[in-house]
Amino acid sequence: MSTLLTNIKSLLQVRNKELSFVAGKAMQELPAIDNAFLLIDDNGKIEDFGKMAYCPENAGETIDVSGKFVMPAFCDSHTHLVYAGSREIEYIDKVKGLSYEEIAKRGGGILNSAKRLHETSEDELFEQSLPRIEEIIRQGTCAVEIKSGYGLTTDDELKMLRVIRRLKETTPIEIKANFLGAHAFPLAYKNNRDGYVDLIINEMIPMVAAEELADFIDVFCDRGFFTVEQTDRILLAGIKHGLKPKIHANELDFSGGIQVGVKYNALSVDHLEYVGENELKSLAGSETMPTVLPGASFFLGLPYAPARKMIDYGLPLAIASDFNPGSSPSGNMKLMMSLALINMKLLPEEIFNAVTINTAYGMDLSEEFGSITKGKWANLIVTKPIPTKEFFPYAYGSNLIDSVFLKGLRY
Repeated sequence: MSTLLTNIKSLLQVRNKELSFVAGKAMQELPAIDNAFLLIDDNGKIEDFGKMAYCPENAGETIDVSGKFVMPAFCDSHTHLVYAGSREIEYIDKVKGLSYEEIAKRGGGILNSAKRLHETSEDELFEQSLPRIEEIIRQGTCAVEIKSGYGLTTDDELKMLRVIRRLKETTPIEIKANFLGAHAFPLAYKNNRDGYVDLIINEMIPMVAAEELADFIDVFCDRGFFTVEQTDRILLAGIKHGLKPKIHANELDFSGGIQVGVKYNALSVDHLEYVGENELKSLAGSETMPTVLPGASFFLGLPYAPARKMIDYGLPLAIASDFNPGSSPSGNMKLMMSLALINMKLLPEEIFNAVTINTAYGMDLSEEFGSITKGKWANLIVTKPIPTKEFFPYAYGSNLIDSVFLKGLRY
């Protein structure tokens, strides 16, 4: 049965199908229709929308949303939400003064998560991850990218990716899987880092590809982690096996990761706390989406990515949650919007674009997600009654979501 939303206070992010992302000054534009209707067909797609004066009659189930805004549901293009256990004790070590790198050197950080994951069965890992999926759906996310990278052995990386596949098969949210075997160096390869790179290239990637477990290939290219040369080798191997590249880059220093990502036409380069003129020039004119993760900067006390500088340079920008146990234990995209408003000084319109149409692009989902467009999936957030769209990121501690639609079904 079709569904008709009526008396929408304002329908946000109305776009034509040809637009894949927005950049620069265009990010300050958020097309909207006030006093609107939206019609969802019986296949869960957006069939029609417009002013209430042109609202169809007897078009199926009618839901009056007077006083409420309707917008595309969030696309979260960077998470690590499949993990075992949690790391709150490590965070107390940070509070006591230890740095992220010092904790990692003591066997904490990613290596701690890898140890826990190794000791956790596939079924238990699935059961731990499922509530996180359910939580982000309630918080308005319709599509999420989930990375491996807490395995660091062939068997455990495959285990993670199989859990991601099970989540994709059993939950209503759209999921993209990202193989991130190059997340850290396991202790067994502490003195043979190139040997671990060889393992990723010669064993992990072919097995991931053979089981069709991943859409993307990713590398943590940064100080103390994978070098530009190692990243280059891993991305090239992934591309040969049909995996599209993405990059963790410049979280801890100027690493060269942005440039190698652009070289291989990565869908996105993510983190970007350290961005200078060379990085901006590299991204300009490319098809790579710069993606910032304000939750990690907030939680770890790191510098925020220079988002304002990137937009003013004419670049597009996406905002994702980085949901993970060590540096951003939240998948709440509304909170990420508030952090971007408060700490990155972005305008509300820029932020709405950064968490919908631009993150959809960063997940290779532009054709069907990220905007109110005829023919796209009806993935929608219906807000509670609020005075303005600006109130949504401004009220940072308030739950302002009334309901969520995923592919036309109300949750």
